[in-house]
Amino acid sequence: MALIYIVEDDEPIRHELAQVLARNGYRTAACETFDHVVDDIVAAAPDLVLLDLTLPGTDGQFVCRELREHSEVPIIVLTSRVTEIDEVMSMTMGADDFVSKPYSSRVLVARIQALLRRVSVAPERNVISHNGVELDLARSVASANGKQVELTKNEMRILSLLIKHAGTIVSREAIMRDLWDSDAFVDDNTLTVNINRLRNTLEKIGVTGYLATHRGRGYSV
Repeated sequence: MALIYIVEDDEPIRHELAQVLARNGYRTAACETFDHVVDDIVAAAPDLVLLDLTLPGTDGQFVCRELREHSEVPIIVLTSRVTEIDEVMSMTMGADDFVSKPYSSRVLVARIQALLRRVSVAPERNVISHNGVELDLARSVASANGKQVELTKNEMRILSLLIKHAGTIVSREAIMRDLWDSDAFVDDNTLTVNINRLRNTLEKIGVTGYLATHRGRGYSV
């Protein structure tokens, strides 16, 4: 059941939104003070945010921009400020949709459903794992044994390629093409250096012997 976070200072509207969303199968949360809106939203970890623009002590567009710096949570601006510039600025600040007041409950719920469906379809998994090692592709972080370590760009690309082809040998040529995406000559020793650096990095989280070398053929995990 998705959690919708409501940022609305008008209490009757806030309660009405919560009731509409509850009837349609959503959980809701809302801020009742507006001193730390972004922190409150991030702490709640909602699936979607309904954001009014006119807020006490702050502005919804500022909240939208600051929230987008900390989270990719979908944002629907729900406001009585309906000028073209308000809509353009909201979308520029990171909003995903713009709904004007007074709104139709059916239309609002349909917009929420459509946005949640859209963001739930990811072109690629953000986290992949194999044999006790987990790789966060978005953050370029490897985890194992309760520890984490940040990877360089080359380390991340090598490890992700090997995990995606776990159980098979990936040739040195294939790894070099993936790393440098070029037909230009790359010194074979450069790949060896990168592999050794990745091994050393994995050792920091207690992972040893993870990368297998197949002489004359390539590497595997």
